[in-house]
Amino acid sequence: MNLDELTQWYDFTGRTVVITGGAGILGGEMACALVGCGANVAILDRDPALADRLIDRLGCGPGCFAVVYGDVLKRETLIKAGETIQAEFGSVDTLINAAGGNSPKATTGTDLSFFDLPEDALRFVFNLNIVGTFIPCQVFGRGMADRGEGVILNISSMNAFRPLTRIPAYSAAKAGVSNFTQWLAVHMAQEYSTNIRVNALAPGFFLTEQNRFLLTDEESGELTARGRTIIEHTPMGRFGDSEDLLGVMLWLLSPASAFVTGIVVPVDGGFSAYSGV
Repeated sequence: MNLDELTQWYDFTGRTVVITGGAGILGGEMACALVGCGANVAILDRDPALADRLIDRLGCGPGCFAVVYGDVLKRETLIKAGETIQAEFGSVDTLINAAGGNSPKATTGTDLSFFDLPEDALRFVFNLNIVGTFIPCQVFGRGMADRGEGVILNISSMNAFRPLTRIPAYSAAKAGVSNFTQWLAVHMAQEYSTNIRVNALAPGFFLTEQNRFLLTDEESGELTARGRTIIEHTPMGRFGDSEDLLGVMLWLLSPASAFVTGIVVPVDGGFSAYSGV
């Protein structure tokens, strides 16, 4: 294989990618990278206005983009979004399930014990992460099954490997995402086509709006005790930047990983490798 062929692996020109939660911090960075690699990217979000901050970067091309309303917990909105995407870009080649997150109401603390976590908050976290991954895979994966090709990339978490204190619902839910990734990889390959691959990324600690209140002090911006503990147990000594996911993402979406399916790749600065000793 020559250098030109290797370079072409990461040319996504003409490929249509749907990113749920695409207006978020991590999903938005992925969207910008894929547009930069020539893809047609559908940024799917229940709050499309959040994508406004990305417009200038996305407009640099060479790929194209569209911001489309869709709620991963409401199937009918995804079906309608799929019709819009089909009309704009054609069939969906790739699905990235970046929608997910935790809730402060499902987080234990000095004012809220595990025994008092409200059921509605627990259900919200489970539904957002588990059901919110299942439904897009059903809606957009159907076309992949019909055509016999496609790529699905789920977003799990380091919590799936090593459950963290205070966030039991989120840790359990992301463990479910990892397990579902493996299940769906086998199912698609055995029942539909070996040209349909399903994998996942497991980010370590990335500062986002959802976890900032746990890791940094709101007033001073200094690390909380929890934030310091995380850095002390991350051999690379820092939180991840959203750009740190892009290399693994591009690999898993590209022909470079044609024989890779059913894996969950940690991107965690060594956190999962460190025993604390």
